[in-house]
Amino acid sequence: MSDDAKSPHPIDVHVGNKVKLRRKFMGISQEELGLAVDVTFQQIQKYEKGSNRISASKLYEISRYLKVPLDYFFDVNMPNDNPVEEIAAEQAVSAFLLTSEGLEIAQSFPKIRKGPTRRKVLDLVRTLTDEN
Repeated sequence: MSDDAKSPHPIDVHVGNKVKLRRKFMGISQEELGLAVDVTFQQIQKYEKGSNRISASKLYEISRYLKVPLDYFFDVNMPNDNPVEEIAAEQAVSAFLLTSEGLEIAQSFPKIRKGPTRRKVLDLVRTLTDEN
């Protein structure tokens, strides 16, 4: 837990987000992942929220099932000056990518081959966010 005993540590949330992102990308349910690593789907939910820390052995099992190296769950090149602030910014991006629309946009955007078209899409998104 972080300084506030009721809120999860940002690193635990970050690791949980990475688990959730990879699981969703692979089309695996929480129940399926839980069965694969011998925990309940409720425990997977807690891992993904960061409310329960994932032990090293369980993270290893999860990484094997999700077919990613252990360092996938961590930013190995993260500067040490303010990792909590960087993690909070990354969590906002992860939250977007964890939505069905976010994942679809992230998968579709690279398929736009023309640079000017990509910039127009980005300009549209910026315009829409300015309206809110």
